[in-house]
Amino acid sequence: MGLLRENANYRNKALQNAPVGPNRRLIPAFLFFIASPLTKPSRMPPRPFRVGRSVTRLGLFATRLIKKRTRIAEYKGPLLRGKDAERAENRGNRYLFEINSRWTIDGKSRKNLARYANHSCNPNAVPIIVKRRVFISALRNIKPGEEITYDYGSDYLRNVIGKSNCKCRRCRGRRAKKAREHRRKRKRPFRSKARKRQPRRT
Repeated sequence: MGLLRENANYRNKALQNAPVGPNRRLIPAFLFFIASPLTKPSRMPPRPFRVGRSVTRLGLFATRLIKKRTRIAEYKGPLLRGKDAERAENRGNRYLFEINSRWTIDGKSRKNLARYANHSCNPNAVPIIVKRRVFISALRNIKPGEEITYDYGSDYLRNVIGKSNCKCRRCRGRRAKKAREHRRKRKRPFRSKARKRQPRRT
């Protein structure tokens, strides 16, 4: 109430100092509440993620709860045509996001924070294409501290990463399970089956 009272006084003083006559205009009270020196300007909310250490060097991690269908980050970079994208790929650029057969985003710049989102066979995010822009959107609620990942696609997994080299949580769990089963088989002692003796015929 104190803040509203001070803003009302601020409005009354402004109206008293306003020119009197037919050209005098009344300004609504809510405009004075916004422009009052007692109110602080609203700030944009900080991004809901940070760049941190991951199994694959760097990755994106949620700093607060990210709700389902929230746009997390935009995959930014200059647009390349087909031939230019092929040249960049031949030079070793691995941050090319193909929108369609005609356009590709070159996201190699470090200002493009979405490039740090790693691949996962069980992702919690998905890329959404809006005209010639790409946004990383949450597939489900992402908890604070959880790594933000999306599926790079079967071609990238097969040709660049390699199915046996995938370091996502699901693939690492599968390889660890196979290794445990292999160790158990090696530890089991070999037991020969005893033959049953047949009774002698008299």
